Amino acid sequence: MDTEIGSRTWHAHAKINLALHVTGRRPDGYHLIDSLAVFTRFGDRVEIALADSDDFTLSGRYAPAVPLDASNLVLKARDALRREAGSGRTPSVSIRLEKNLPVASGVGGGSSDAAAVLRGLAQTWGLDINDAELARIGLSLGADVPMCLAAKPLVARGIGDELSMLPDFSALGLVLVNPGTPVSTADVFAALPRRDNEPMPPLPRSIDFHSLRNWLEVTRNDLEPAALAMQPAIGRALSWLDKAGSGFSRMSGSGATCFGLFETGNVAKRAAAEIRNRQPDWFVAATRSMSSEAE
Repeated sequence: MDTEIGSRTWHAHAKINLALHVTGRRPDGYHLIDSLAVFTRFGDRVEIALADSDDFTLSGRYAPAVPLDASNLVLKARDALRREAGSGRTPSVSIRLEKNLPVASGVGGGSSDAAAVLRGLAQTWGLDINDAELARIGLSLGADVPMCLAAKPLVARGIGDELSMLPDFSALGLVLVNPGTPVSTADVFAALPRRDNEPMPPLPRSIDFHSLRNWLEVTRNDLEPAALAMQPAIGRALSWLDKAGSGFSRMSGSGATCFGLFETGNVAKRAAAEIRNRQPDWFVAATRSMSSEAE
């Protein structure tokens, strides 16, 4: 059995696109976006320890849906950072992923796992590497990884790599609901009727529950209609959020996870319990988003 030394845990926060406008497409096929994203306290967990040999194990409700081979972003992140730093400075590690988020669900789970691994390994290996260098390595793994490394309220533009952090953005009460239907991001983008939509309007000067809800009413998730046509269960998830008293409900990313915005954490917990009681097989989580001041 391998010897493990000093394991530590890092959180991989779910990424929620509160609004997502598709504004264009580059010649290489990457879509251009304009998105307001927050990150929730609920998510996956990554445990890392020095070990005699590299090892990767899985646990959690959604572990069976995660590949253990080199296609996994966790292993891609480990290998990319090792190539960057050199094998002499990056000894063997044991990585355990607790997969609490549904796979292919529009909340950036795999990208957030990769971001947690990059951060965790940089510390475990004692690498002198700054945030910009980590983001550059992250971008090589996927367009969502740099924003998952930031894990604070932000606006993402370009292909998701042009990030503007938002100061004075408070935590939000959220309920996440996924009806158990994986959605292919590539299929959703391919089904878009147009890709040159208007960008988001300016954000309100002061953001609280009411001003944000009013702003969201005049924004869109341009991927939602296409995803809804592929997976009608998304509509049922949105309907249950509305019935449970959500102040605003929308699909996140390319789906099928939907979010409901709630004024307080207690109201969100009650709503989640109500939906879970009616739909016990669905993924339902009451959570709060990370504020701009969160560490």
